[in-house]
Amino acid sequence: MEEFPTDRKIIHVDMDAFYASVEQLDNPELRGKPVAVGGGSERGVVSAASYEARKFGVRSAMAGGLARRLCPDLIFVKTRFDRYREISTQIREIFYEYTDLVEPLSLDEAYLDVTENKKGNPSATKIAREIRKKIKEKTGLNASAGISINKFIAKVASDINKPNGQKTIPPEEVISFLEALDIRKFYGVGKVTAEKMYQLGIFTGADLKQKSQEYLTQHFGKGGTHYYNVVRGIHRSLVKPDRIRKSLGAERTFSENISSEIFMLERLNSIAEEIERRLKKSDVAGKTITLKIKYSDFTLKTRSKTLPYFVRSKDVILETAKELLFQEKMENSVRLLGITLANLNTEDRKQEEPKEREIAVQLKFAF
Repeated sequence: MEEFPTDRKIIHVDMDAFYASVEQLDNPELRGKPVAVGGGSERGVVSAASYEARKFGVRSAMAGGLARRLCPDLIFVKTRFDRYREISTQIREIFYEYTDLVEPLSLDEAYLDVTENKKGNPSATKIAREIRKKIKEKTGLNASAGISINKFIAKVASDINKPNGQKTIPPEEVISFLEALDIRKFYGVGKVTAEKMYQLGIFTGADLKQKSQEYLTQHFGKGGTHYYNVVRGIHRSLVKPDRIRKSLGAERTFSENISSEIFMLERLNSIAEEIERRLKKSDVAGKTITLKIKYSDFTLKTRSKTLPYFVRSKDVILETAKELLFQEKMENSVRLLGITLANLNTEDRKQEEPKEREIAVQLKFAF
């Protein structure tokens, strides 16, 4: 059986309730109160919730109306992405003080490979503690961290002692940690997959480990191989400082359902303008345009078309989206429209990833 690699030191840093915490930082009157960032109307969506709001069951991606019913005293504030990006940049500057191997996942979380670091510090645990302290001093915000031998375990570990905490899973504890882990805590196992695993008698990592690779691939396709490996501590994905963007899109949820084609075209025009702006800013273009339609009954439909050339022009994107919109008769009134551009020319820029070096199995590892 393949042994899991133990010579890497990976940190996953995750800011605590980032958007909501920024709002509480900038507005002292919000501190200690339940805060939600996003739309508070019945049709609005919660982008982030403070820990005070989470106690009432308020979560990101929740409808604003439901959030208000769960927490009548909930305070809604508008998103300020420019401010979030500003603070995110300050946080990443701290990361780069320790290593250039930083893989941002979003504005509020990132992987760091500190196996060899700029401080010459052999302890990833101490580095994570230093980073969290510096983030607090520089931004006034709290961060949590997970530390282990690979990205998968570090990601899971960062959630254990939230908020404002960290958890290290050293090599000698990896297997016992994974075996005891609730299957719902495995990063990448969503609600649907978890329910399917429950039906198969898989409730913990130990249950998952009892299943053969053939059994898992039979029930979960390619994901089965992933589950077979990670529960054994095997996850060889490198921390990639230059992540290749594979798609770019934008969408709008409407305050009221719309059925007028004129109104839909107006919304698509503004979405196409936003995508063009982001494409130019990122200096990318794409070939595959996908139209996303969510009807008033929450049915979701997507329609795609691949062009023979790369595009970034609003006009071309909009015309293609129009064609996709009228491709089939509308089934109902619409609550959301979105456009995504994929098959980007970033693939042409992608350099061949370095082959992973042979890894010796060493249980003596400074964490």
